[in-house]
Amino acid sequence: MANTKVLDEAAIKHHSNDIHETTLWKDFLSLIKVGIVNSNAITTFTGIWLALYFSDKGFLANIDLVLYTLIGSSLVIAGSCAINNYYDRDIDHLMERTKERPTVTGKMNPLQALWIGIFLLTVGFVFMLMTTLTATIISLVGVVTYIFLYTMWSKRLYTINTVIGSVSGAVPPLIGWAAVDANLSVMAWVLFLIMFIWQPPHFLALAMRRTEEYRAANIPMLPVVHGFDITKRQIMVWIACLLPLPFYLYELGTGFLILASALNVGWIVIGFKGFNNKDLEMKWATKMFVYSINYLTILFVSMVLFTIV
Repeated sequence: MANTKVLDEAAIKHHSNDIHETTLWKDFLSLIKVGIVNSNAITTFTGIWLALYFSDKGFLANIDLVLYTLIGSSLVIAGSCAINNYYDRDIDHLMERTKERPTVTGKMNPLQALWIGIFLLTVGFVFMLMTTLTATIISLVGVVTYIFLYTMWSKRLYTINTVIGSVSGAVPPLIGWAAVDANLSVMAWVLFLIMFIWQPPHFLALAMRRTEEYRAANIPMLPVVHGFDITKRQIMVWIACLLPLPFYLYELGTGFLILASALNVGWIVIGFKGFNNKDLEMKWATKMFVYSINYLTILFVSMVLFTIV
């Protein structure tokens, strides 16, 4: 990495006249990327719930395991995000959505952020070890992928960084399932695949909206390097790959299959609308991004609901 002291000082100076008032708690939540932590908690819980359901194990009877897994995985993710913020502080000031992070504004010392990340990871793994060794190892794979293979290696070098980072984003439901049943079933791996395949179209749509910011930060996202046309085609290909996956979850019932298939087809339909309109590419990217967020929430929440009703 470049001279981090100079970069830190430059970032702080850049924001010295434009720092919003924040509380220590808000800075902490920004450091750990609380939105990512919360969204991953939903998919982790779904993995836990389905594993309990198909193993004929009671939820309340295993509430301690549920809490250990949710707390442990959330802390592991939070710690990884904090370390990501520590490492990326030299480029975060160049991007609108990251320029107010405490590691950029100077409201948090970089080494303090790093140690917070290490502490959260350590405590998180202690909680994970109270579940199963398999769940702990999967958590470790997620951490190594996110911190080393994505943040420190591929993010600044290759357009495939989105795909590499998708591995870490796909492990939460697998962690949840493995915490209950270490013998991962086909259904558990399908949950992983759904999460893995969902991420490229989600983040590529975001990258289209933030192309100039990524260009300024010298991050080789696909739309920066190869333009919007190939990016839009890649988005559609990834979405199409989701089409068969709900049918591997047939045990969740016909209602789920119909809903999941409708969500997939709906995403494709929205994608084709305005696909060739060069004047509406930002609007198209925004629609695809917003749909992806709603898609994931509805899909994983419905998995739980269809096992209750």
